[in-house]
Amino acid sequence: MLTIPLDKLAYIIEKAREYDAEVPVDDGESEGSNAIDDEERQILEEEPGNPTEEELRDAIDGLNLDEREELLALMWLGRGDYDAKSWREALRDARRTVTASETEYLLGTPLLADYLEAGADLLGLSLEEFERG
Repeated sequence: MLTIPLDKLAYIIEKAREYDAEVPVDDGESEGSNAIDDEERQILEEEPGNPTEEELRDAIDGLNLDEREELLALMWLGRGDYDAKSWREALRDARRTVTASETEYLLGTPLLADYLEAGADLLGLSLEEFERG
């Protein structure tokens, strides 16, 4: 049903989940800041040296046109813009709207990983064998 290999889709979902978990850099002067907890929080901070966004961007940009269209349609499906019966319609609309800024659109979508995972579930695709940890 999809031309995106499921291992690639699982990787994109994993990176999107990591990207969604990132938080703005804290200057340490926040109320309720605790030095013990701050060290653990640093791994989630979106800093210039943090490779998560670059890895996700590279994974999406590395898809061919058909795969990017499917990714966009899958996100819409998981978000509830379409249902499983309208998968072909979602693909058709994705083909009409694919642009150079598609990666930015996907990266800017809160809960991207959840939507992609929900879309895969609605299509009856299992990503369990590709999940890490």
